[in-house]
Amino acid sequence: MSSFTMQILTISSFSTQKYPSSDFFTQLVPIKSTAKPSRRKTRMEILAMASANSDNNENPTKLITFLGKGGSGKTTSAIFAAQHYAMAGLKTCLVIHSQDPTAEYLLNCKIGTTPVTCNDYLSAVRLETTKMLLEPLNKLKQADARLNMTQGVLEGVFGEELGVLPGMDSIFSSLALERLVGFFVNVVQQNSKKEKFDIIIYDGMSTEETIRMIGATSKARLYLRYLRNVAEKTDLGRLASPSLLRLVDEAMTLSGRSLNLNGKTSSEIWDFLEQVLERGSTIFAEPKKFGCYLVVDRNSPASLACALRYWGCIIQAGAQVSGAFALASPNSSGELGATINDFSPLPSAFVPHISTAAQLDWNNVLQHTRSESARNLLTITANKTSIPPVIFDPANKTVTLLMPGFDKSEIKLYQFRGGSELLVEAGDQRRVIRLPSQLQGKVGGAKFADRNLIITMR
Repeated sequence: MSSFTMQILTISSFSTQKYPSSDFFTQLVPIKSTAKPSRRKTRMEILAMASANSDNNENPTKLITFLGKGGSGKTTSAIFAAQHYAMAGLKTCLVIHSQDPTAEYLLNCKIGTTPVTCNDYLSAVRLETTKMLLEPLNKLKQADARLNMTQGVLEGVFGEELGVLPGMDSIFSSLALERLVGFFVNVVQQNSKKEKFDIIIYDGMSTEETIRMIGATSKARLYLRYLRNVAEKTDLGRLASPSLLRLVDEAMTLSGRSLNLNGKTSSEIWDFLEQVLERGSTIFAEPKKFGCYLVVDRNSPASLACALRYWGCIIQAGAQVSGAFALASPNSSGELGATINDFSPLPSAFVPHISTAAQLDWNNVLQHTRSESARNLLTITANKTSIPPVIFDPANKTVTLLMPGFDKSEIKLYQFRGGSELLVEAGDQRRVIRLPSQLQGKVGGAKFADRNLIITMR
């Protein structure tokens, strides 16, 4: 049998014997504060580790997002976080990708398609795909005019009459965020540097779309691998790929983000693209560059179930969750000291109830004791290592996967390429886990307990 033959193992047939929780499943102390942190101190705490590990002694821009069921308070939590970081003296940009006007009410600021200043440290921008279509099309037209590849056909395409197709929103959101955050700045050199933010907070169209965006680069690497085979091993690929790559390189050069592909061999170009995607996929596992928080309506069982499910999906997409938030009830004390037990061992906090009925004084909101636990959570998790999604134990020949929100019947394992990789399918997400040499081989069994899938290797 070929080494590329897949072996499919359904978890529903595995033993469900009780398995002791891993060491990282220890209860965290509830977040408490005895004094309000100063702006300078909070800023130093958030940026300390990032500064020590950043390139060229510059603090990296961090991307933060909030995920949960619709109506659970994602936008409110995102705006609260944006105000918190801005009050700490960090240059913050809130990125909205929807037509929902809630953010404008809460910020008392008209949000347009270019960043507008809401206060000294906070800006906001609304992404609209119909407008974002125009720039790349114009760059391609300029590149085509110089290379004359389509003999003027592109000149007859007018971006203003093009509509948005399914999937375009996620693609253009990803491009816009990359330009703001600069995930690939060390690989793709920028000729013109725009305004740099310390924090980018993204409030996307839906949780599912955001999760797709998070996992896009890691999934794209597999497509790139097969596309490379087509380009290098077929007549059509060898004929078309050089011209397409040249057109893309010319367009990127005109946009100020040259790929510098001139003079590179075909093999070097493919290796370079692989490096770009690899760098992008690892960003989401670095707490100093990416933060993801769950938002839940504690009074809604459906919201709790959705948030747990999204936790598992985020792990499957290649990222980690930093913590969980819930909106406090109106007229409550802010649920001080309370935790959301359903998400243990994730740190959790309550965001105070915020009304859109009147203009808000955000200084009073953030400095009130009801906001302390939420602000502390946003500060202490800024660079804190999250719960490890995979634990390798060569001594016991086990691989432990954190799989919250999934039932054992929903999980499938695939093995291929001689047992060096393990593909985990859960819900609508798949991820590939490369096994260390000591654990490579066939799966002997698996148990599902305490949100963990414990796989025994032979």
